[in-house]
Amino acid sequence: MLDDRAKRLLKTLVERYIADGQPVGSRTLSRASGLDLSPATIRNVMSDLEELGLIASPHTSAGRVPTPRGYRLFVDTMLTARPVDLDQPTPEMTAAREQLHPDQPQRVITQAAQLLSSLSSFVGVVSAPRKASVFRHIEFLRLGDRRVLVIIVAPDGDVQNRVIFTARDYTQSELVEATNYLNAHYGGLTIEEVRERLKREIDALRGEIAALMQAAVQAGTDAMAESSDQVIVSGERNLLGMQDLRNDMGSLRKMFDVFEQKTELMRLLDVSSRAEGVRIYIGGESRVVPFEELSVVTAPYEVDGLVVGTLGVIGPTRMPYDRMIQIVDITARLVGNALSAK
Repeated sequence: MLDDRAKRLLKTLVERYIADGQPVGSRTLSRASGLDLSPATIRNVMSDLEELGLIASPHTSAGRVPTPRGYRLFVDTMLTARPVDLDQPTPEMTAAREQLHPDQPQRVITQAAQLLSSLSSFVGVVSAPRKASVFRHIEFLRLGDRRVLVIIVAPDGDVQNRVIFTARDYTQSELVEATNYLNAHYGGLTIEEVRERLKREIDALRGEIAALMQAAVQAGTDAMAESSDQVIVSGERNLLGMQDLRNDMGSLRKMFDVFEQKTELMRLLDVSSRAEGVRIYIGGESRVVPFEELSVVTAPYEVDGLVVGTLGVIGPTRMPYDRMIQIVDITARLVGNALSAK
């Protein structure tokens, strides 16, 4: 537990370091904190904070810098980010809204990543909206040699094709029968709802229709997952110019590998989408970005009241968190509004 004096000094140290990027000395702390303390008293408090792992002293300087643990305490207990009112837009918000074109949903995602990057000067990441796994129509076409093409049409007209391998060879007439039955009894349901109903009704269905329907459900699950598994990244090169990172090329290479693969980023954004509001991962807390020098600020975005994706900013731990929270929060709400209005 920190007393008020220690909290004030830690808060001042973090804010000065974020602003200047230089280790903060006792004299600077004395002036910036507004506390009437002797240099010796400040040094003693700094020593206590260092023992707690909240600050560290670089070898080349007498000043101190925050550790990831110090940033975490600062963000959780000392940060005051002003709430954003979309009804009273700032010039920045107006410009952002104009960049997101509701009539082109796919472009909204790309533009949002670019917007996050330009507003933050860091890296912007956005996961594409997860599509509801509902099918309007499904069709089986015989390809021969126990191979069947499954065509799944979503309510918005999106078409997914999957080739499945069956235990026996089906005639086209059998496939037509299965197609008609599935559309008549299951059309408009989600893939999960079809799966649950199949569990209850499987005994009543003829074997060949049941087998085809189970294969179709699995194909639908795979197709919907693949169509949603997309992450847009913008501004990766901004990391190259950051003072805190440019001397650590090993970490930068690993980070660019994460951007290249995108699979791990998708997992992080998927976890973040299940949380409410803005989330902050500091110094490797996300495990996806396992570097003490980097932090991630994320927020889910909604379409018509449902969370369908996540977006965020990746930058140095020495980032202005209050501003990043606002940028991510604003962008999440503008993206949701743009996609809901399409």
